[in-house]
Amino acid sequence: MKLLVISDIHGSPVYLKKVLDIFERENYDKLILLGDELYHGPRNPIPEGYNPKEVIELLNSYKNKIIAVRGNCDTDLDQELLYFPIMSDYKKLNVDGYEFFITHGHLYNKYHLPPSDKKVILIHGHTHVPCIENTKEYMYLNPGSISDPRQGTPHTYMIYKEKEFIKKDLEGKEINSIKLDECY
Repeated sequence: MKLLVISDIHGSPVYLKKVLDIFERENYDKLILLGDELYHGPRNPIPEGYNPKEVIELLNSYKNKIIAVRGNCDTDLDQELLYFPIMSDYKKLNVDGYEFFITHGHLYNKYHLPPSDKKVILIHGHTHVPCIENTKEYMYLNPGSISDPRQGTPHTYMIYKEKEFIKKDLEGKEINSIKLDECY
């Protein structure tokens, strides 16, 4: 299965269109949204091209290909406007024999791990800082933000294919990667 993972769109169709072009061109099976789809939030700057209504239209056209979780800026009203579920705090995905715990990051993160009887593959956004970290307890993957990167990082996303996570910038340049078979 080929997955494209993004977080923190914050109402910017400018960057979402770039990701959707990649999604189509590279033929991904699912688009994973790690929350904060529409609203920029009171602490965040207004992203380039801020237009939540356009983001709604774009995302709804992919409703059958999206797996999403709720971010700290997502509301019940957002759910009324989107044609796919976004209000779960987390989801567990079983892919290629591995369990991925996907969440936004404001509730579960590397400092507050989800309960598990095995090593956690934790995938979340929220910080706007991309990361691939592997420890004995968990593997932490963060695609960063497509619209509002932080700490000098570029606009980024993450892909999963053939038991490997690859972090890329929006120009398609690979930043780093991790192969699950080498970690387990």
